[in-house]
Amino acid sequence: MLEKAPGFFIEMDPANPPLPFVEFRDVTFGYGARAILDGVSFTVPRGKVTALMGASGGGKTTVLRLIGGQQRAQRGEVLFDGQDVVRFDATALYAARRRMGMLFQFGALFTDMSVFDNVAFPLREHTQLSEALVRDIVLMKLDAVGLRGARDLMPSEVSGGMARRVALARAIALDPDLVMYDEPFAGLDPISLGTAARLIRQLNDTLGLTSIIVSHDVEETFRIADHVIILANGGVAAQGAPAEVRDSADPLVHQFVNALPDGPVRFHYPGASIEDDFGPVVGGRS
Repeated sequence: MLEKAPGFFIEMDPANPPLPFVEFRDVTFGYGARAILDGVSFTVPRGKVTALMGASGGGKTTVLRLIGGQQRAQRGEVLFDGQDVVRFDATALYAARRRMGMLFQFGALFTDMSVFDNVAFPLREHTQLSEALVRDIVLMKLDAVGLRGARDLMPSEVSGGMARRVALARAIALDPDLVMYDEPFAGLDPISLGTAARLIRQLNDTLGLTSIIVSHDVEETFRIADHVIILANGGVAAQGAPAEVRDSADPLVHQFVNALPDGPVRFHYPGASIEDDFGPVVGGRS
């Protein structure tokens, strides 16, 4: 069986599908006494766009930090291309990070650097390329996100949507194998949001990437994702194709994908009862 990859065809053996590019095996992690992930297991398919979703505080950004090695799992395995990040020494971790690109929330551009220098930063920091070659690569990456003409602008001179695209160009500057997006659609107007989503999908397919998107935007994320993972209560509430997750019978997943105010995720944070705080209620008044 032949599957199309960017610019060429590769032989695929149905009996031996490719290994997941990222895999969590029984991963547990918490901050102090607060458990965030408790025995979590899931896979991120190679060459696909995977959406990592769930209610706020469910551990989505923590998952990205565990993959990148900013945090270390307290139990279990975090596999990146078949190797456990938890066991990496500094040299192996930095080598793995060279294969990762990261788009932070709201872009996180260096405010005192031009658009060009923001995208050039990882090339200058991690390679010995000549400035002439750096220039060509930066302009190609900016052209890929439609901003080659904005090279000389400062971050304060571009819109929020443009800043997000500059950050995307920076994230792919080193031609990574994996790109992680932390809330890439937050704060964007509908046009910029649609543009960002289309770019993520196009770049994933054109460059042969594996992409992980942390997002709360159900409709746009489901539209571009191949695989969806819903985190809740320290575990995986659902995972699969977008249509499968949307049809899930799990009450929490149903509440999340349909944006329902009532369900397992309550409006009130757990606390003392009304009577404990205000005294007994008599005749409808305390």
